[in-house]
This record gives sequence, C-alpha cells and structure tokens, in this order.
Amino acid sequence: MSDAEPNAPSRPAPRHTKLNGAQDYVNALDTVIALAQRSVRVFDHSLEHDGFNSRKRYDLLRAFLLKSRKNKLQIAVHTPDYLAKFCPRMMMLLKQFSHSVEIYRTTSQVQHVTTPFIVVDEHHYARRYHFEDLRGLLALDDPLGAETLNLQFDELWAASRPAVSASTTGL
Repeated sequence: MSDAEPNAPSRPAPRHTKLNGAQDYVNALDTVIALAQRSVRVFDHSLEHDGFNSRKRYDLLRAFLLKSRKNKLQIAVHTPDYLAKFCPRMMMLLKQFSHSVEIYRTTSQVQHVTTPFIVVDEHHYARRYHFEDLRGLLALDDPLGAETLNLQFDELWAASRPAVSASTTGL
C-alpha cells in the first residue's frame, strides 16, 4: 500500500533541460517568465546579455505584471548601469509598475556570487553555472530546486540596496 493520500493531487515530475549557449538561456528565461503567476526573481551580474531589452521580454513581463497588482518582479544585479542606461523597456516597466518592480544592486558582501538565475514562483527556474559559462539548466515543475534558489535570492536581496528607480528626481 502506498504512503500517498488517496485524494492528494499528483505533482508533475520535474523536467530538466540542459542549456548549451546564450540563446538557450535567453529562451529559458522567456519560458519561465511565461509561466509566472506570482513572482519573478532574477539575479545576474548586469543583465547585459540576457535579452532584458527585447520586445518579447518586455511583453512577457508586462503581461505578468498586469495579471495581478500583487505580482512582483525583483531583480538583483551586481552592476545596474547597463539596465539603467540601455534598457528603456525595463525602465518603462519600472515606471508603469513601480509598486511591483524592484531593481537592487548587491553589496560587496555578496559580490562573490557568480551563478545567475531566474526563479519563478515556487516551481520553475533557469540558471547558468557561472556568469562566464554559457551552459546551464532549465527546470520546470521542480519545487525543491526552486526553493533552494528562492532561499539564495532572499540572502542576495537582504545584502542588496535599491539601485534604479522610476523617478528622475535629483538628476
């Protein structure tokens, strides 16, 4: 006899896909963002090579943010300059959804972290093995892996400070 409850819903088995290049990672980011229901959490060095100024990414993130006022997009980067200067679509999202979008810069205490990732809700993620390594992993329906990355993101977020705002006050 099984230990599972008779009426418990079955969870889909985790699906992992190896990523072998920059375009694979960009596509994986779009894949998990399209699945987001409540939260999108991103950590990267600068987001310079991850498609965050593309029309498709803008449309996916905007659709996610329009689903609910409670939805959150949190981005933590070591260096926010590229995002602030060369991603006008992200700045439009920040301005339009200032209640839901936060962009933080990590402090020196976590600058040693070198594994970029995105984690969506409590189930899906994509990660690379290092900023300079184009290989990585796309994981769908993997709550254990997502929990690990959510905990790591919480630590990064706690050691970060607001970096980019929708306001131009003080310029």
